[in-house]
Amino acid sequence: MQDKITKVLRAIADPTRREIFHVLVLTSTALPITQIAGQFEMTRQGITKHLKALESAGLVTIDSQGRERYCNANAQPLEEIRKWLSFYDKFWDDKLTSLGNHLEAKT
Repeated sequence: MQDKITKVLRAIADPTRREIFHVLVLTSTALPITQIAGQFEMTRQGITKHLKALESAGLVTIDSQGRERYCNANAQPLEEIRKWLSFYDKFWDDKLTSLGNHLEAKT
């Protein structure tokens, strides 16, 4: 079973999926799949495939209202990646500080 971070990274690895997610985040509202598909040079089926990958990672929710399906962005799963990356930010900050201190001590 994939962990949350792996699912999110796989979902956003594709540039089209990142763009779809970006469009949904910017609109801050649910959009019908047909409207999303209209913004890309791709079939509705292709967009639906990308949306399913985003939904699987928890980045998109898809709700049906009548015959139309509406998609909404959920940026919360990105928080897991931010937490994971923050460890490495601190790691490299500490390493660079140590290097700076070492170089200052040598001069």
